[in-house]
Amino acid sequence: MPHSTAEDRPRDTGRAELAVVGAGPAGLAAAVTAADHGLDVVLLDAAAAPGGQYYRNPADGLGAARPQVLHHRWSAFTGLSARLAAHRDTGTIRHLASHQVWTVERTADDDWTLHAVAGTDEAARAAVRARRLLLATGAHERQLPFPGWTLPGVVGAAGAQAMLKSGLVLPGRRIVVAGSGPLLQAVAASLTRAGARVPALVEAAGYGAYARSPRVLAVNPAKAVEAVGFGTALMRAGVRVLSHRAVTEVHGDERVEAVTVSRVDRRWRPVAGTGRRIACDALAVGHGLVPQLELAVAAGCETRPGTDGTHAVVLDEQLRTTVPGIWAAGETGGVGGVELALCEGELAALSIVREVRGGSPEGTGRGVAALRRTRRRLRAFADLMGAVHRPGDGWPEWTADDTEVCRCEEVPAGRIRAACEELGARDPRTVKLFTRAGMGWCQGRTCGFAVRELAAAHGGAPAPAGPDRRPLACPVKLSALADPADPR
Repeated sequence: MPHSTAEDRPRDTGRAELAVVGAGPAGLAAAVTAADHGLDVVLLDAAAAPGGQYYRNPADGLGAARPQVLHHRWSAFTGLSARLAAHRDTGTIRHLASHQVWTVERTADDDWTLHAVAGTDEAARAAVRARRLLLATGAHERQLPFPGWTLPGVVGAAGAQAMLKSGLVLPGRRIVVAGSGPLLQAVAASLTRAGARVPALVEAAGYGAYARSPRVLAVNPAKAVEAVGFGTALMRAGVRVLSHRAVTEVHGDERVEAVTVSRVDRRWRPVAGTGRRIACDALAVGHGLVPQLELAVAAGCETRPGTDGTHAVVLDEQLRTTVPGIWAAGETGGVGGVELALCEGELAALSIVREVRGGSPEGTGRGVAALRRTRRRLRAFADLMGAVHRPGDGWPEWTADDTEVCRCEEVPAGRIRAACEELGARDPRTVKLFTRAGMGWCQGRTCGFAVRELAAAHGGAPAPAGPDRRPLACPVKLSALADPADPR
């Protein structure tokens, strides 16, 4: 598998017809499709190799003989990677790996300038100009705090899968998988195939809720087949699937030794007297994914609330945002999985090609009409999935006053409650000012949802109508911002 490397000191890369941010499934599909139709493309990605969070590759030195066993739809990735390599060789695509875009700005002539930091130490800077911009920035994992979740041995569910895919390592030998969402099944199956013992998969929602939307299920039969496959694999591995339950406490002195699993009601409130301990040496936990919207919001793109409690970029059937010259694909438009991301990446690229070249590119591939039908079908399933696994508003009862919510600033739940009930905070921003929750390195990406929900549960206003607005999409060193040659 060819790997791209960033230049040590990147320069101004000039102007491209299209800049794609993110080399995950959506970004890869978009970049190679646009290049197939003759567009000059620059592809920027924070990672050293293409694939994104989903198609993480083991490092070459690990000698992985069969990386495909750790991935779903691996052949799609290898095909995209081969096309990327071919376009990179001809110069149609300039792949800037290890380039993290921290802001975008519009120039006077309606081009877009993307500013990035580059290299492992983020000491170098790059400026990319493009006529059009496609955002495929993916998502990050959503976490809900509970007593003991900061102990060594507690990892994100997606993080556990990333450790296995990229490093061929397990977070433990006896691992409880918990949270909510279909990702948990894939994680548990991967861990058992790698030799771990998974005593339980703990799902706070209930899979039976899918049956309430038979039409959506009927047009997505592959999803049911996939679910049956995971269920069969888990049953053979001896994994107990416990629905309507949650891990409400982690036990251990220096690392995880056991967890308490409690039954939860429809609002995700723990049912008294139902807690039971399960011995384990690791916990992989996650409650869905959150689209990464910093660049889109900074550029002025409108967002919409999703059925899963997150926000996503507003897109039309052409995958255009509300800002002229910007398209988006994949999780940026709402969490929906790899198949949807691949479809949207291709569809967005064809939309851009049509605008640049004129006419219709429907004569190649599956055609725009077929892609749109696929997208509508998969988006309907994504909306159903989000509604089924959305966290209930009773989960804050999992937390004790000393439960750490903001790990960066070490802010416990009791301090957030006090800010609302005693100091009069009525919105997450005021809670942040009173407690410093969300002011750390991650800038609220990990704790933001929990802080908003805790504030609302203790007299604050409901969650805001849109995502947080951040001027920078990632932490940036002052040395990267201070440019003596720039008069601004």
